[in-house]
Parts: sequence; structure tokens; C-alpha cells
Amino acid sequence: MEQRHLGRTGLRVSRIGLGTLTWGRDTGEEAAAEQVKTFWEAGGTLVDTADVYGGGEAEYLLGRLVGGLVPRRDLVIATKAGSVRDPDRRFDGSRGHLLAALDDSLDRLGTDYVDLWQVHAFDPVTPVEETLQALDLAVSSGRARYAGVAGFCGWQLAKAATWQLAAAGVRTRIASTQMEYSLLQRGVEREVLPAALDLGVGLLPSSPLGRGVLTGKYREGTPADSRGASPALSALVEPYLDEAAAGIVDAVVTAAQGLAVTPLQVALAWVRDRPGVVAPIVGARTSAQLAAALSVEELSLPEEICRALDDVSAPEHRYPDQDWSTL
Repeated sequence: MEQRHLGRTGLRVSRIGLGTLTWGRDTGEEAAAEQVKTFWEAGGTLVDTADVYGGGEAEYLLGRLVGGLVPRRDLVIATKAGSVRDPDRRFDGSRGHLLAALDDSLDRLGTDYVDLWQVHAFDPVTPVEETLQALDLAVSSGRARYAGVAGFCGWQLAKAATWQLAAAGVRTRIASTQMEYSLLQRGVEREVLPAALDLGVGLLPSSPLGRGVLTGKYREGTPADSRGASPALSALVEPYLDEAAAGIVDAVVTAAQGLAVTPLQVALAWVRDRPGVVAPIVGARTSAQLAAALSVEELSLPEEICRALDDVSAPEHRYPDQDWSTL
């Protein structure tokens, strides 16, 4: 699999990442092991997890598989911290919480370091410089090799990345940002992606298949074994089952038929090759689903197909992006 640099850094990662959101909850150890083996054999390196996935079980499962099944040196392990299960507070970006969470993650993963450590979300009640200092300490202590953020909007990403660059060599560069991005969700193109491109931050799209909807499997209803039928995940899928989304899915299916490939391959190739994108994170339920996603490696969409998909899925941005001089 092709390797790409993560932002303006020396870290290279596979251009498709393996997500572990359902590990320890819907995905057990045997299925997780099959996914890791399939991913590794295809040349994949980037494995994305977080301290809250499966209540910590996702990291624990990954730690059990690394070393025994796959050499640690062959993987780029990325984890996140900052989300908390507190009814009064969803995010905690304090230095104390983040560094303690990192130590707990390393224990579960059974490793001395993670390759990429990301703040899971912006904490509005903690000064951002304190949050970022935790990243500096993690890297300077060797517990993390690179640092990034997730869920930051445009101004938050720009502020964080610029703050770090203001003391280059002292503060660690923001290497990555992780946000949802697909043909069904192009909101990052308004501010997040331009900021990332300008500041040398690599984008790691989550839900690149529109939470599974872009595979086309929901066109005739909700399959019983799908996430849309899951009590825990159906609320995530439902917003992408409206009429506007159906039109985009139809366009993806038409493109796939014309290219003699699958809708999954078309949707994933589109987001993988967007400017600023480093590696879409694919979360599969089975190793067979993962293998289907990895088969996109040989596919590059023709320019005319890309333009057609761009047009049919284009988000409507008005003020301040609209060019009023043309009206």
C-alpha cells in the first residue's frame, strides 16, 4: 500500500487507516485479529483507536495483538484522549487528565510509546495552551512520537497549529487533524481543510463511507446486520438516509457501474485522493469488509467522474464564502 507523509512531518503512514471504534463492543478478539492480519498483509500501517473506544477495550485488544500477531515496528499506532464519561462534562483537555489518560493508554496497549497521540476534542473551559502543553510533554518524554487533534473546527485548529508553530523547536508541531469527511459530509472543506493545508496539518477523515451509507446497502431498506439496525449506532446512520443523501448515493452507484467496481471503492477513492487528505480511517465489522475497502488501492477515479461526484455532492456555502461580486 502507498505510504504518505502525515502533514508536514517525517512520519509516513498507509493511505488507508484501520479504525477500531467497535472493538471490545461489537468486535471481539478473534474478529479484531483477523482485521489486523488482513490490514498488515495488505501493507497497511496506521491503526486508529482511542481511550474511550469500547470503554478502553479497543486499546486492550490492540495491545494483545501487537507483537504476537504483528510486529510493533510495522504499525503506526494512533490513539486519542480527552473524551470523558461525565454527565456534566463531555471533554477534558486539562494537562493532568490528558497525561494520566496517555499513561493508561500505554498500559492497555502494552507499549512504551504511541506513534501519534491526538486530543480527542476541543475543551472550551481549558486554556488551549494548557492542552497543547500536554502534547509537548508527551512528545518530549518519548511517550508519543507525533501529536495531533481531532474534532477541532477551523478556528480552533488554526489557533492550535499556529500556537505550536510560534515556538518551533520548543513546541511540537500539530501533525494531524481527524474529522468526518465523505461525499455525504463535506463540511470540513469550508474552514478546517483550508486551515490544515495552509498550516501543514494532515487530514485523517473518519467515516469516509458516510457511516456505511455510501456502500449502497441502505438503498432498499436497513439490513438487519448493519449499523443502521444497531440500537447503539442507528442514530449515527439515520441523518444520512434522507432524500439528498439518496441522490448522492445513486450517483456513486452509477459511477461504480460505469467503472465496473463497487460503490464502496468509488466513495473511498474519492475521499482518499482529495487535497490535504492523508489516510481515511475505515472501520469494518468483518475482515471481509475490510478487504473490500483495501481493494481500492489499485483504483484512481477518472477526472470526469470526480467532477461529477463533486457537483452532485457540493455543499451549499453562502455568506461569507459566496462571491457577491458576481451577483
